[in-house]
Amino acid sequence: MVRLTKIYTRGGDGGETSLGGGARVLKCDPRVEAYGAVDEANAAIGSARLHCSGDSDAMLARIQNDLFDVGADLCRPEGEADALRISDAQVERLEREIDAMNGALAVLESFILPGGSPAAAELHVARTVVRRAERRAIALAQQAPLNPAALRYLNRLSDHLFQLARVNNDGGARDVLWVPGATR
Repeated sequence: MVRLTKIYTRGGDGGETSLGGGARVLKCDPRVEAYGAVDEANAAIGSARLHCSGDSDAMLARIQNDLFDVGADLCRPEGEADALRISDAQVERLEREIDAMNGALAVLESFILPGGSPAAAELHVARTVVRRAERRAIALAQQAPLNPAALRYLNRLSDHLFQLARVNNDGGARDVLWVPGATR
């Protein structure tokens, strides 16, 4: 477990930060960008949770913990000993939940505009932030080897949040559908 006794260290005042293994890098390093975007996604999910309850809130609570695991994974280069890594089991759990939610939703006839209920709107914001985190992780993967399960987790998570937004839109009944060319 992590124990923080002092919040500021002054170690980042010169524009550098420490990775999980202790290496110093610039705060604009692609690795820091990737796990920073994951941190943003976690905060967006925390905001969405304010509007959720029951199973939705429970799933999001677990996902928030998983996102700390993703961040820990991304902040330690592949090959470092004792690094926490996202597992295929975590990705598979997201897939099972997506499938279960999908089974209870009407088939989509159009793309969905973010909105509907407050919970769904916040979940769509979180989904787009997760997509950004995935793009940052993919950019990092072009420069350094990454755990493929971390990339899969982020990809599935955006799908999960999309389905969860539909669930929180009264099972899709309150989804706001895109009407192509409607405002011409």
